[in-house]
Amino acid sequence: MAITQAMCTSFKTELLQGVHNFYNGSGGGSAGTGATFKIALYTSSATLGATTTAYATTNETTGTAYNAGGNSLTNVTPTSSGTTAFTDFADTTWSTSTITARGALIYNSTQSNKAVAVLDFGSDKSSSSGDFTIQFPTADSSNAIIRIA
Repeated sequence: MAITQAMCTSFKTELLQGVHNFYNGSGGGSAGTGATFKIALYTSSATLGATTTAYATTNETTGTAYNAGGNSLTNVTPTSSGTTAFTDFADTTWSTSTITARGALIYNSTQSNKAVAVLDFGSDKSSSSGDFTIQFPTADSSNAIIRIA
């Protein structure tokens, strides 16, 4: 079993097909015009990577204050800088939780739970009656979680 950080190959194809709408998703602007994106946490027993096509509950983390399917993400409206377009998400937290996770899957819950990206934490990360936070990188052309250059 392995978790390998990657932009999901199916997501790349679906972008060209117009499946994923990041504009004002669950973020700023007029709500409801874009898709809802979520992030689910997984144990070290999960197999996730570029070939992942959709959210599944197999080897998803369980624990106090964690619900199957994970958290909804707040989208940063897509923009560009130079020749790179990008979007990102606000940090998300499971408060007062007891969780152990090795990685995560960002997915589009509006579009049949289609996979977007796999995050590999590098090792198990845990919280014990505390906050478990996913901190996304700076939303710019060099660091945003989703970039097209």
